[in-house]
Amino acid sequence: MSLSPKQLGLIAAGGSAVLLLAAFVFQAAGYAPCAMCIWQRYPHVIAIAIGALLMVGLPILLLLMAGAGAAFTTAGIGIFHTGVERGWWEGPTACAGSGLDMSNLTGADLLPSASSAPSTLVMCDEVAWEFLSLSMASWNALWSLVIAGIWIMAFANARRMSRSSESLTAT
Repeated sequence: MSLSPKQLGLIAAGGSAVLLLAAFVFQAAGYAPCAMCIWQRYPHVIAIAIGALLMVGLPILLLLMAGAGAAFTTAGIGIFHTGVERGWWEGPTACAGSGLDMSNLTGADLLPSASSAPSTLVMCDEVAWEFLSLSMASWNALWSLVIAGIWIMAFANARRMSRSSESLTAT
């Protein structure tokens, strides 16, 4: 049984939805996201929106390439984040413990006030959760690469079908 490009695109968009839902479940379980964790979510939202657009019937080849681009983007951020967590390279100074300068902050600045909602400062260079020696960022990168492969497979199938129909009309 062969899946259509649209079906493959919807499966890929569904994969992004599952990864995004998993991120929210971890957050609800008490694993507050860092800035780079949040960055990894945006391309998943875009991929889900692209999946919805596939249902409307917009140009499929363009949508499938955009979906692959979104999946590769979140995978790239996940790989970069993994490198920051492992100390392979430095991350953004705004969310890495090594580059954060708190010398000018007072004790009141570091503690949430009674009138404001509590906030948690989460460092991007600290691994909050691991499974099989891979962090959440690593798992996101790995699964996002799989999802990107599905988007590319959908694109290749759509292109092959397009060329096939062009050759039939030319004869």
